[in-house]
Amino acid sequence: MASAVVVVENLTKKFGDFTAVDHITFQVQRGEIFGFLGPNGSGKTTTIRMLLGILPPTAGEMRVLDIDVARRPQDIARRVGYMSQKFSLYPDLTVDENLTFYGRTYGLHGRRLRRRKQEVLELIELDAIRSQLTANLSGGWQQRLALGAAILHQPELLFLDEPTAGVDPVSRRNFWRLLYTLADRGATIFVTTHYMEEAEQCHRLAFIHRGRLIADGAPAKIKQERMPGEVLEIICDHPQRALQALRQAGLADVALYGERLHAAAPNLAARTQEIEDLLLQAEAGPRTIRVIPPSLEDVFIANVRQSHVSPAQTGDGGSAE
Repeated sequence: MASAVVVVENLTKKFGDFTAVDHITFQVQRGEIFGFLGPNGSGKTTTIRMLLGILPPTAGEMRVLDIDVARRPQDIARRVGYMSQKFSLYPDLTVDENLTFYGRTYGLHGRRLRRRKQEVLELIELDAIRSQLTANLSGGWQQRLALGAAILHQPELLFLDEPTAGVDPVSRRNFWRLLYTLADRGATIFVTTHYMEEAEQCHRLAFIHRGRLIADGAPAKIKQERMPGEVLEIICDHPQRALQALRQAGLADVALYGERLHAAAPNLAARTQEIEDLLLQAEAGPRTIRVIPPSLEDVFIANVRQSHVSPAQTGDGGSAE
């Protein structure tokens, strides 16, 4: 039966007058991939650094692997793995040399180190290039190597902070395939991301915005229970013109997704004809207006608005930034 490996209650971190993490409460269950979702600057990295014992909390309680992190941070170091936002391996060492170095920092030596290196190299599919300089690897391969270094000592809990930031979509999919392999083998994974398509792949999620949790649960449950209304997908010839017209008409939850618009509000399906007439008057050239299931980004934006703060601007339909 699942049990909590991370328990956080009213966790708070202040830097002077600025509150980076504001009384958040959540749990991570053993064996799950837990996604900590939010735009850059929302408090994700600060939370991880507190859970690792790197930063002391201002207030609240946290237990990792049943250890009081604030009082005994040194006790979790060899039981967890950590992959930071920035690539932290040595570019002038080979793949094999980097794994040797990090393995020794975790106390691995001799036959055990050689066995674990071989197992990890096969898992991350870098065995054939183990003699290459790390500096010559692609971004996706470097991320795989960083993951390999973080799991050499077979940690019970793995913290990954924006692990796929800056890598191409194919490399991101391959990386997530590795995460599911690790989860199937019993690892618990705490991963931060601002990519909505990655969030869909997590067993459970917590949305954080400006230091506050605004939703948590399984992705399907969040979309079912936390979406206040219906979502219309609108395809038209002039989306910017349509966006302006809909907002002037009082629809606050309207966002561009490439050439499409998503509008969210209660009982919106009954207003389809009204919206089409409005777009015709605005000469936006409406072509298709239909009700669609809400995406995680739709839910995130709606919940941010409900919390009376403005959401971060989104660059496209796949990111919370």
